[in-house]
Amino acid sequence: MKYKARFLLFAILIITSINTGIAQTKTENIVIVTLDGMRWQEVFGGADSSILKNKKYTKDSSGTSKDFWLSEATERRKKLFPFLWNTVAAQGQLYGNRWMGNNVDNANPYWFSYPGYNEIFTGYPDTAVNSNDKIWNKNMNVLEFINQQNNYRGKVAAFSTWDVFPYILNTQRSGLYVNAGIDTLKFTAPSLQLINDMQFLTSQPIGVRPDVFTYFAAREYLKTYEPKVLYIAFDETDDFAHGGEYDQYLKSAHAEDAMIADLWNFLQSTPPYKNKTTLIITCDHGRGDKLKDNWRHHGSRIEDAGQIWIAAIGPDTKPSGEFKTKNMLYQQQLAATFASLLGFSFRANHPVAAPVESIFK
Repeated sequence: MKYKARFLLFAILIITSINTGIAQTKTENIVIVTLDGMRWQEVFGGADSSILKNKKYTKDSSGTSKDFWLSEATERRKKLFPFLWNTVAAQGQLYGNRWMGNNVDNANPYWFSYPGYNEIFTGYPDTAVNSNDKIWNKNMNVLEFINQQNNYRGKVAAFSTWDVFPYILNTQRSGLYVNAGIDTLKFTAPSLQLINDMQFLTSQPIGVRPDVFTYFAAREYLKTYEPKVLYIAFDETDDFAHGGEYDQYLKSAHAEDAMIADLWNFLQSTPPYKNKTTLIITCDHGRGDKLKDNWRHHGSRIEDAGQIWIAAIGPDTKPSGEFKTKNMLYQQQLAATFASLLGFSFRANHPVAAPVESIFK
């Protein structure tokens, strides 16, 4: 009987390890950052001269050129995204340079925000998710899955500029903490109280709080409460692109890169996170390029708008830099990637795509 009991316990342990997807990873924390509608063309090529020189889209072409223009594309992209190209390219990985045949695409057919974010976090390009309306997402997301695991309960949080994220991540069901739009920061920490006051008193050039307030709220929450999974969703790049303001689009992208650098420096200087945290940066959709006027737009009628990119850095990510080999990845692979980095196998109430194994193997 004792032998049978031991055998049964051993079998349960094996089955449990298979079901939870236990893996040998060094990653204990995940930080995810998205730049809404940020084109891969600028990520891999820097400022686009044809848009930069067009007065219709760049009011201060001379000043913006001084800030972001160099003749060599590999140097120009460093000028726009110094963290991506000086740190991530040296210590991590970048996917999506289509000029090299390295492709990353939306799997959903719509190529706009809610379907894209649904795909990122559920691993399922659900065709029923087809609007940006404030509808509670019926699909289980990987953040709520992680929040249900031992040692992660109550340690998952999201901060977004766009106020639709409580619906995308379905806070009604998931119980996740999601601070979105201009959402009161109900915390006693003085730094968070100050940010709360400032976000209500500032101007709203894109209709909600500027991305910098979303960032500072997330950073101070990170410092105070030490979540194990943090998501930050920036929005200005998409809003300024829709407005046809290329100079502001570039400035926002550059500022967001600086915020991500500040975040990474904090993570790497803080014991609970240092050498234990993977940072993944991506976007929800692309924008037009073949017709230059379509750089403002996205959606299924814009040929290039399903083209995206991914960057990753962390203790399990080989320093492969920019991938220049022909390959195809899909946005739907990210959800399982987040879980796998933490040693879990993401299972949900819908199909889930396989992870991007090269990020952590």
